[in-house]
Parts: sequence; structure tokens; C-alpha cells
Amino acid sequence: MLLGAIADDLTGATDLALMLSREGMRTVQTVGVPPEDFDIGDAEAVVVALKSRTNPAAEAVDMSLAALEWLKASGARQVIFKYCSTFDSTAKGNIGPVTDALVAALGTDLTIVCPAFPANRRTVYKGHLFVGDQLLSDSPMRHHPLTPMTVSSLVRLMAAQTDLKVGLVGHDTVVRGADAIRNAFAEARKRGEGVVVVDAISDQDLRAIGEAVAEFPLITGGSGIALGLPDNFRRQGLLPEAGTGGAFKPPAGSGAILAGSCSEATRGQIRQAIEAGLPALKLDPIAIAEGRLTVDEALRWALSQTENIPLLYSSAEPQDVLAAQKSLGQEKAGDIVEKFLAKTATGLRQGGVRRLIVAGGETSGAVVGALAPAALYIGPEIDPGVPWTVTLGDEEPMALALKSGNFGAPDFFLKAWETLK
Repeated sequence: MLLGAIADDLTGATDLALMLSREGMRTVQTVGVPPEDFDIGDAEAVVVALKSRTNPAAEAVDMSLAALEWLKASGARQVIFKYCSTFDSTAKGNIGPVTDALVAALGTDLTIVCPAFPANRRTVYKGHLFVGDQLLSDSPMRHHPLTPMTVSSLVRLMAAQTDLKVGLVGHDTVVRGADAIRNAFAEARKRGEGVVVVDAISDQDLRAIGEAVAEFPLITGGSGIALGLPDNFRRQGLLPEAGTGGAFKPPAGSGAILAGSCSEATRGQIRQAIEAGLPALKLDPIAIAEGRLTVDEALRWALSQTENIPLLYSSAEPQDVLAAQKSLGQEKAGDIVEKFLAKTATGLRQGGVRRLIVAGGETSGAVVGALAPAALYIGPEIDPGVPWTVTLGDEEPMALALKSGNFGAPDFFLKAWETLK
């Protein structure tokens, strides 16, 4: 292994694994920290997918340190801490506390923060995170039920979470290339900064940053930051020009869609799918809590849809989410839906479903936790940051498309199936 990664949720891990695979690294994504004797085969990069984004900070730190120990023991020369391109977190963490712990464990004096992912219109300029043309604080992420993002300054956001001094490397430096960025890092060290936010508005910027951090033990950011890292290993003669992964072979079987994300993007994808004629069942958390809707009833409905792909969704408008949270409690409302969809996924598998789209990072984590594959093989890209995968270590493999709530074009739920053909 050359490169190891710790991702704070499952869809983010898949997004990163796709980036590395596309850049020519043989990549395996594990689900949780593997056992000591886990065989990574000929993988040059391994992404450990955790479910730590919204856990208590101390728990997220412990999980991340366990992943780090496994990656180090498996030979990783460099480590990425991957979080969402919209910096999903609160003032208490978890990005800052995990970064602090990884910095200390690796004995490094400087790391970077760069969640930019221009292909999905996430950019950083003057230290501010943009979602499309909007500041993060003006974007729909300000209404996120678990991590509402009401500040766009990454310097401010990070400073509220970390014990390290936070600095900034601006775009006027980044655009001058890797040498200028390295010089800026040297100046940051002189100022006693332990973490620097780095601007990036294009893939060219990310490749320059990637070259500049070749010697960093730890890098933090979104999946875009991995764009320039494989070439560092090529320059060292450690990585061939092209990867040699096997062909993607999706299992045969029927399909279904489970959507738990309440993001604007996912809600739009649901609307378009319904308008196109996909049968849909809305899952109301209050009805689930009161026993008026059961997993068995949802499964009977889904498995009866033999003429088209069934869509089961709990996604709702912000005012409806708030009403459910007020009635049930914020954590309980989300937990009820996650457990319901996880049990539904296992029931679908027992009913012969072998191709499954899951929308939402927390939902994907719950579903994959219930299906319990050892690892995922990365397949073709559906939309930027979202590939099909196939479960590894299962007697009956499943094809899974694990989509971050904010990712994907409006027709994602429709065109994903064409990719399998």
C-alpha cells in the first residue's frame, strides 16, 4: 500500500476511492477498520470507511485512530483524512478534533484543509467555501438537520474546532504552482501554524496542491485533494502509469432505490424519478414510530413492483424535517429512519434484489452496516463522485451505488441503471 485514507462516512469513502481509481491506483474500500489479517491483495490505495461524521467527538477520534493504526501497520506511506466537500461539522467537531489527533499520532507539524471539489462545484476562495455560486452559509446546507452550515469561512470553522493555529494559503499563491505553495507552507511553519486552509477553484489548483504536499504525512480535505497525489508516487517510481484493476461485473438481479437524505439535490432527484413513472413509497418517521408503517409492509410493496424500480424515501422538505424532529427528537427522528431503511435493505436482499441505490451518507452507512460486506470494489462512475460498487466477501454479491445526499444530477436515479448495461 502506498496511500491510506480515513473517511468519516461511507459515501465520502466511495467518492475518494473512485477518485484514486480513476487516477490509476488499484483501490479497495473497506467497511470499517479491517481485522489485522485482512488481505488487501495488490491494492495501492485503501480507503477505510467509518461512520464518524456526527458521532460524539471523542468516539470519532477513537475510531479514526484505530483506522490510522491499521493503515500504518499495513504500510501506508501517506494518510488522507477525508470529510465532506461542504465541511459538514459543528463547532464541537468532528473535523477539528480528529485532525488534532491524527496530527499528534503522526508526529507532523503541519497539515492542510482543502474540501474543494470543482467537478461538483465546491470551491475555496479567500478561505471561503462556495457551493456553486453561493457561499456555503447561503447554500441549502444551512438547513442540514444534523450539521447546519451557517459560516462559510473555513478558517473560522476550523479555528472553532481545533487546538492548532489556523492559517490560509490564498489562490494568488496556489495559481503560481507547487513551488510557491511549498514556500507558503514554510512561512506558515515559521508563524507557528499547524493547519492551513488552501484555496482551490480548479482541478489544476488541486494537482498543484497535491504535488506540494508530497512529503506531508497527513492531508485533510474532500476527495478532490487526492487528484494530484498518485503522480507523486509515479515521480518516485512507485506507481506505474496506469492501474491494472479487473473488469467490473455487476451481479444480475432486480433493483431498488432507498433515499434517506433530505438534501435539495436528493429531493430533486426523487421528484424527477416520480415524474418519470417510478413507483414510490414515502416513509414518514412519525408513522414508523407509531407502528403505522412497518418494514414488512414496505418490503411487500417494494417486492411487488416487478415492472419497474421501486423508490422508498424518507426525504422531506426542511419544514417537515423540523416537525418530525420536534415530535420525536432530532436524534431519534434520524435514527428511526436509518434503522428502518437498513432493515429494508436486508429484506430486499433476501427478496432477490441485487442492485441497490442508496442516497445519503448516514443512510448509506446504516445500510452497508446491515448488509455487512467486508469491502467494496470500485466500478464505473455514474456522476462525479458516485460510482457503482460491488460487495466483496459475499456469497451473493450486490451492486451498490452509495450517493452523498448533495451529489448527482437531477436524473441520477434514472440514468444510474443505464451505467450497468
